[in-house]
Amino acid sequence: MRQNRTMKVLRAGGVAVGIAHSQLANAEIPKMYGAADLDWVFLDSEHSPFSSDTLHELIRAYRMTEITTVVRVCDFQYDLVARALDSGAEGIIFPRCEDPAQLAHAIRGAKFPPNGHRGFGLGPPQIWYRTATFDQITVHCNQQTLLIAQIESTQALDRLDELASVEGLHSLLIGPADLSISLGIGGQWDHPRLIEAVDSVIAACQERGLWPAIQVRDGRLADFWISRGMKLIGCSTEAALLWGAVERLAGQLRSSVARA
Repeated sequence: MRQNRTMKVLRAGGVAVGIAHSQLANAEIPKMYGAADLDWVFLDSEHSPFSSDTLHELIRAYRMTEITTVVRVCDFQYDLVARALDSGAEGIIFPRCEDPAQLAHAIRGAKFPPNGHRGFGLGPPQIWYRTATFDQITVHCNQQTLLIAQIESTQALDRLDELASVEGLHSLLIGPADLSISLGIGGQWDHPRLIEAVDSVIAACQERGLWPAIQVRDGRLADFWISRGMKLIGCSTEAALLWGAVERLAGQLRSSVARA
């Protein structure tokens, strides 16, 4: 059965890099990301227009690449987590984490017994049409599913030690936009208070053997946070990258017309 590429990179001490996919329901995007040799994709179902069917087809498209598909569910509901995993996702991001007990229950829902209470709903497509026993499948999934809690508020920072101690958790992911808003410095990516808060999350991860993670807007911010110890980096989105390319090209074309 398939190994989780991103967890392999992280377990070897490397930095895993990826891009978010949040707006455009097109299977060419997984092909592009795969050709770019990214480690993972932040596939967003919280702030995206994707239906369950669309999410399923996008996950299947990513499964045709080596990219690790990590789905941000829109809530802690068991069915949202189970559907994403049964579609072939190799990781889950739990948003707006503030309650350790709620997070612990959600993580158990992403793991098969005896580590959790996930129901068995996998078939041949999810295991690449290989022959495997139930025990082989459940043990493999429990070991290879990346589970991430998103830190997005001062309330989460207040309970950081408790959240970082939840059993089965692999990573804490900073959501800089919401965290900066919660800190009263919305969108100020270089503000000392935001940097201090993110550094505290990195320290909590390092203390407990978790992988610190962050989703950023551009390569400059990615470079900054990698230098400070981030191990899992998501940078930009497919829609932002497309718009940036269109905007630059349109500007070049208008300049050419003006000079003619």
